[in-house]
Amino acid sequence: MRDEILDLKDYKKIAVMGGTFDPIHYGHLVAAETVRHRLGIEKVLFVPTGRPPHKNNRNVEHDEHRYLMTVLATANNPYFNVSRIEIDRPGMTYTIDTIQSLKKICSDETEIFFITGADAINEIMTWKRVGELLRICNFVAVTRPGYDKDSLLRNMTGVENDYRINITFIEVPALAISSTDIRNRVIAEIPIKYLLPDEVEQYIIKFGLYKTAFENKPFFTFINQKLHTVLTPERFAHTQGVAYEAVNLAKVWGVSAEKAYIAGLLHDCAKDFDDKETLSLCYDYGVELDEIIKRQLYLAHSFLGAAVAEKEYLVTDSEILNAIKYHTTGRAEMSFLEKIIYIADMIEPNRPFYSGIDDIRKAAYEDIDKAVYLALKQTVDFNNGRNRIIHPLSVLAMNYYENHFIASK
Repeated sequence: MRDEILDLKDYKKIAVMGGTFDPIHYGHLVAAETVRHRLGIEKVLFVPTGRPPHKNNRNVEHDEHRYLMTVLATANNPYFNVSRIEIDRPGMTYTIDTIQSLKKICSDETEIFFITGADAINEIMTWKRVGELLRICNFVAVTRPGYDKDSLLRNMTGVENDYRINITFIEVPALAISSTDIRNRVIAEIPIKYLLPDEVEQYIIKFGLYKTAFENKPFFTFINQKLHTVLTPERFAHTQGVAYEAVNLAKVWGVSAEKAYIAGLLHDCAKDFDDKETLSLCYDYGVELDEIIKRQLYLAHSFLGAAVAEKEYLVTDSEILNAIKYHTTGRAEMSFLEKIIYIADMIEPNRPFYSGIDDIRKAAYEDIDKAVYLALKQTVDFNNGRNRIIHPLSVLAMNYYENHFIASK
């Protein structure tokens, strides 16, 4: 298949727009067009990722679907082209390899710009051969309106001094659109029109993307639609991430994927109530709160969530309800489903980076008891650092899994 990177020899300024494009949307397109116009870019090359190292914990849609959606979305802009350079490359995808390949194809005078979200700049020091990368291309950080770029620059001072990086910030209002939100809308059967090109929307519908067989059942549609109305967009995205992580873990550990999906979706169904609503619902549903939870009411949502899942979402399976109930505190001798939801909550793809998350993610698919121990320890250490009272269930759970972990060595 013809690849447009062969046509770059005569350009003086090109920009690379990398991403999973799962799916591509107007935020990507507006960002690319804004950068092109602002910096005088002659050609923007959209590069769907193959196996990106920073997104290997979420199952992205098939390479060909993402590539073809990107082709459809960019077809009407003569300044845009799409390359298969990463999806056709075997193994893990790294930006340095892509830029180096382009350098060999372009002329010596060609200036290469790499377009990325401002948030990704914070992770730049974790990228492969970052020093070399920052020397051979310029970075353009596209931001949402009101983004605190001064704070980012303060954090990046060391990088600027070490590599003389020139970061150009360009504000793009359409970045409020996200692929995560679009996928979640598809799952909840909420319209995605006007968030992405019509051709891409029709492609998603034609091939039934972003839904598995069991997600098409009316019961799951009911849950997703209801959650979409009661949770904040951020919380809804988190629940989708937990549900998918839980399904992946369930397949590895021989647990029902449907149960894992339900528990993942509903684990935070009571999280967005305020204190007054929480106490009122606990009273209405007969949820007893001990003194520690009364003093730290944020812990109540998991216990209340089990009752809400039963009363309002019609869940009767005790294993699912217990997975929801103990996903915050944990407990000794958890069932496999309880372990899965506890872990999925901490490692889902939308979870911001924290120290130890990579170790927990790795253990989750190799030794789930080790993962539970690492997750409990991280949670206890985090709360101790904030002078919070650790719930006895968490203490007993950590001691239990610590002993189990040590005994298994």
